[in-house]
Amino acid sequence: MSSPASEAVAAKSTRDLESERILAGIGLVLLAVACFATLDTATKLSTAAVPILMGVWVRYIFQAVATTLVLLPRHGTALLRTRHPRYQLLRGALLLASSTLAFFSLRYMPLAEFTSIVLIAPLVITLLAATTLKEHVSPLRWALVAGGFAGTLVILRPGGEAFSWAMFLPIGLVLTNAWFQVLTSKLAQTEDPLTMHFYTGWVGALLASFALPFVWATLPSWHWWALLCLMGFMGTVGHFILILAYQRAPASTLTPYLYAQIAFAMLGGWIMFSYVPDMISLIGMGMIAVCGAAGAWLTVRERRVPIEPAES
Repeated sequence: MSSPASEAVAAKSTRDLESERILAGIGLVLLAVACFATLDTATKLSTAAVPILMGVWVRYIFQAVATTLVLLPRHGTALLRTRHPRYQLLRGALLLASSTLAFFSLRYMPLAEFTSIVLIAPLVITLLAATTLKEHVSPLRWALVAGGFAGTLVILRPGGEAFSWAMFLPIGLVLTNAWFQVLTSKLAQTEDPLTMHFYTGWVGALLASFALPFVWATLPSWHWWALLCLMGFMGTVGHFILILAYQRAPASTLTPYLYAQIAFAMLGGWIMFSYVPDMISLIGMGMIAVCGAAGAWLTVRERRVPIEPAES
């Protein structure tokens, strides 16, 4: 029979181990969003010389091949098993649409502003839950939705000199990504995350291949191919790291840290393009970060599933 002292030591050891796992999860989430910010920075650079749909294809074929090489030998045919092949196809198509809109958005928009706007996706999920899924939404969550959209308007400044039609592109991305997230939360109840990741890569790669003959171009230098490979690598590694993070800590704990991607995007924009957002844009970004992080935390806590960041 164990003594109270030994039980206390065992309990403390368990708490310490849990704390270490949570800290590891937070660190992995920060590393994942740094990868996604690097992907977006490389994407913006690539649009100067690479046809957008060609860049999208490279990004997805890299993910599909890398995922297959890593996962298939370890999991075998179990990786391919899915109860909902049609939903896997739809999920992959939605993410491909989001990625295509992200590429076009980054061609015309600064990195930090783009990242901030697409991170209102969890707030849009709240709207979809209320209007389409008929879920109850608390007054607090409605207030967070209003605050996030107000922050978006502060960044976009309709009617101002900086406003252009390109500002609507990330809004389209947010809508497609929100539907992607809702479908992901439904599939996560029966599907393995690695299986979903596998199908997402291949659906995107195969669908993008249909457009490839019409957009293929000879690139002026091998540097552009290196940049495209970097994009594929960062997108693939970022998703794998995110899966590892959610295996170590609760989604409700990790989700607010996704908003660190805004800071990484600002850093990428400053280093590569010498761009710093103005004060008004920074205020809007702050509003989105606070309301979005709180709204995402509440969404994850209620649904018990992770929210994935919107990236290209």
